[in-house]
Amino acid sequence: MTMSERRTRPLSRGRRFDLRATAMSFALIAAALIAAGLAVRALAGVVQRRPVWGVVLLCVAVAAVLAHGRRRRRLSAARIARRAGEALEQATTTALDALDAPAPTPSTAPAPTGPYGEGALHTADAPGVPGVPGVLDYDALSPEEFEEAIAALCVRDGCTDVRVVGGAGDLGADVVGLSPGGHRLVIQCKRYGDDNKVGSQDLQRFGGTCFTVHEADVALVVTTSDFTAPAREYAEQCGITCVDRGGLLAWSADPARRPWAAGTGGADA
Repeated sequence: MTMSERRTRPLSRGRRFDLRATAMSFALIAAALIAAGLAVRALAGVVQRRPVWGVVLLCVAVAAVLAHGRRRRRLSAARIARRAGEALEQATTTALDALDAPAPTPSTAPAPTGPYGEGALHTADAPGVPGVPGVLDYDALSPEEFEEAIAALCVRDGCTDVRVVGGAGDLGADVVGLSPGGHRLVIQCKRYGDDNKVGSQDLQRFGGTCFTVHEADVALVVTTSDFTAPAREYAEQCGITCVDRGGLLAWSADPARRPWAAGTGGADA
């Protein structure tokens, strides 16, 4: 029996497995992943300090992806890994340059200075009493500004080491300094209205600390109002000098009217 010869198709030869090329591809991919980690770490610092850079880099990445999608030709795994590594390296360099660049410092206006230091009241800019040149309108000042104005008067009349110390826990002292004769001044400022006089309780609280705590040689209470009769009596007994509204205006207009002179027996007059 004769059998017909059966034709067989030749086996198609596929691509041979190249171990060297595969190993190279994995090595490049691993390098790209390491570079990606470093880039992400650097970019995180850039985004934290300059959020605008994060938006810019995100736009660049989206544009690169869109451009890559439009390209028709196929790229090998090794070429993709190489280009990804180059892009990540460039992004890392840009991020590091941004981190090294000094951050812009915000411009701040200089703190105001006055006759006795930082934060002092500018007498030229403060409201004045009509018809009395060089005298402030103390009623228009806040309690803090009134303390600064009293300190400025002390400096004007030759006192040294003048400081405004009023505030929480001041124990009655608002302004301290040294008179021209070297006596320690402790001043309490009362920016009151005409209908609110300084009472004996105010003087008693101040009298309990001005000499024992603040070691005053001369203690003064200066007010824009007046003192009650019991307050003046207590002040006289304790040796506290009371400066009412009239005395304050006279002191402001005439540097020779130094209120602490009464407490020093005229030594600082």
